[in-house]
Amino acid sequence: MSTAVELANVSKAFRLPHQRQTSIKEIFLHPRRKIEYELNVALHDVSVEIERGECFGVIGPNGSGKSTLLKILAGIYRADAGAVRVDGLLSPFIELGVGFHPDLNARDNIKINGTLLGLTSSELTERFDEIVRFAELERFVDQKLKNYSSGMQVRLAFSIAIQVPFDVLVLDEVLAVGDRSFQEKCLATFERFREEGKTILFVSHDLGAVSSYCDRALLLENGRPVALGSADEVVERYEHYDSVGA
Repeated sequence: MSTAVELANVSKAFRLPHQRQTSIKEIFLHPRRKIEYELNVALHDVSVEIERGECFGVIGPNGSGKSTLLKILAGIYRADAGAVRVDGLLSPFIELGVGFHPDLNARDNIKINGTLLGLTSSELTERFDEIVRFAELERFVDQKLKNYSSGMQVRLAFSIAIQVPFDVLVLDEVLAVGDRSFQEKCLATFERFREEGKTILFVSHDLGAVSSYCDRALLLENGRPVALGSADEVVERYEHYDSVGA
């Protein structure tokens, strides 16, 4: 198999201000007040190669750098050091409802969001019914999104995202919102994508899903790679790691 995604010694840090001037009055009264910053290392020297057609899981506790890693792959963040290479078209599903307008109904949001993701007008017309059906929103298609639950929004966003042509699909906690039935449908979709030779990067706290559907996995802790290998082995390592608190 050829390599679809490669990260070589990737690092990323953020500057966190300890003191913030929050008003014009404060700036006027203290124009020379020095703001001190703390460097928060989100990722440190992460290297991994993901093969084409592989379902690859990324796991770890909150704040371990999982979402930062995906955002670097998606081009939302730029790595401070290291190199990133993606071979093919990448479709990111990272932020719930990005591009959605709460005062518009699902019908209009599908047109807008699908267009932003690169679907043509004819493609949207052709795939509209499938998007609504997969999201299980037939009864609510003319309802404004501000009246949708978070589960309904994530179903709609995911349903649109999987209609966009891609070689690499990046998913951040898509199973965290939604009922069991929709989660199972998502996992069945992953299986179909894998059969089609698509590459999937999958961040999730659902260790059972990672173990069942991912070929390999990466465990991050404090931005550092702790384990890389088969999904079962890495999940077992994380469960042991978490239970002992080490």
